[in-house]
Amino acid sequence: MSRLGFERPPPVLLAVIASTFFVGFGGGVVFPILPNLGAVLGISAFMVGVILSANRWVRLVANAPAGALVDRYGTRTPFVVGLFVEGVATLGYVVALVMPPAETLRPVAAALPTLTVGPVVVGTETWFTPLAVAVAPETWFLLARVLWGFGSAAVFATAYTIAADLSDSGDRGTNMGIVRGGITMGFPAGLVLGGVVSAVAGNVAAFVVAAAFALTASVVAYRFVPETHVTTDRSGESIKPWEIDTAVPAVTVGLVNFGLMFAYIGALFSTLVLFLGANDISLFDLAPQGTSGLFMAGTVLSAAFFMLVGGRISDTRNSRTPILLTFLVVSFVGFLLLARAGSVVSLGLACVFIGAGQGGTSGPMMALLADLTPDERMGRASGTNNVLGDVGGGLGPMVSLPLIEAVGFTPIYAACAALPLLAGCVLLLGVRRETGTFLPGRVADGAGSSDPSSVVDS
Repeated sequence: MSRLGFERPPPVLLAVIASTFFVGFGGGVVFPILPNLGAVLGISAFMVGVILSANRWVRLVANAPAGALVDRYGTRTPFVVGLFVEGVATLGYVVALVMPPAETLRPVAAALPTLTVGPVVVGTETWFTPLAVAVAPETWFLLARVLWGFGSAAVFATAYTIAADLSDSGDRGTNMGIVRGGITMGFPAGLVLGGVVSAVAGNVAAFVVAAAFALTASVVAYRFVPETHVTTDRSGESIKPWEIDTAVPAVTVGLVNFGLMFAYIGALFSTLVLFLGANDISLFDLAPQGTSGLFMAGTVLSAAFFMLVGGRISDTRNSRTPILLTFLVVSFVGFLLLARAGSVVSLGLACVFIGAGQGGTSGPMMALLADLTPDERMGRASGTNNVLGDVGGGLGPMVSLPLIEAVGFTPIYAACAALPLLAGCVLLLGVRRETGTFLPGRVADGAGSSDPSSVVDS
């Protein structure tokens, strides 16, 4: 059934979208709670930052192995297990809050025997230290985020691969955009869930609700998502867990993703609250933290909408390259507007353009990767793309925040405007090298191929 030009996705893909959306609650719920909770629990600001970023750095290591395992063993088991791990990780937030204070375990340490090993005396204080670490909230929060990183690596690699497996050249962009939208929208929904439920019923209740949704996601996937990728025994194939796809399509799309995530996460999300404070911009008389949340939500909504639009348009054109270049230019314009923003209206317009540019490239970009990648390598190709995107998202804040302190917001935002244009150049060069043309056609039979002869020039 078609509505507004969009075909209803296959039931399996709807289950994937629902699963990734629900599990995303656990990723977002911690952000509005932990920074304030850290002060109450005695967790340093540095440690809070480590906890919040731990999943991304773990995923950086786990993305490539996850993609390789998908290509060898299939999508169903890694997808279900990844969702379950993320659900268990969300429960880790609850454990962090219900652990007893370390001081209550001092009698336990005192009851343990005193040992002498050469010059070393193992007494009450020595026993107490590991016990205190074991019940420290930061230990459980960090462990939860590490587990979340491993789970999300498996989910990301499988979700895109399932979408590629279930798509052909006529709906691949749309389906990739929809899956990306499900992944993207779960996070801000978690932000809202964390803020509202914690305010009404407390932090433990917010984490329990998020964990319930995350575990429900694994049940939905187990019930409704079949194997889509591996239909024959590949156990004898030499697919190594650490194998990274370095083919031109994977690296090209990954580098485009790197540039977009560097600017999107590093220049916008990481600095927006500082920009609002420095320019005295506020919505509804909210503090910079609250105002930044609203602008970020608007950016994400714009991205989600244009993920569908960009993917759908790319499915109706002979080549996906023009629509990708169009949205990269939209992103460029957005950052130029951001560099000149000085009011609520101008900043809101910049956020809409940046979100549109980010979202509009997502579906067509993953569809292009699937067009040019053999089916049996799609898991590893997705892993390469995710690795480079996470590198960009991780390096962005590390580079932009110190530079903004040194030279101010406008030069950095203007410099970030150049990144989408550079990404466009990389895209054209990579596509040309792989296919022999700047405007490769969509693969007619729906199966990916890295053979340039199978890509029709428009």
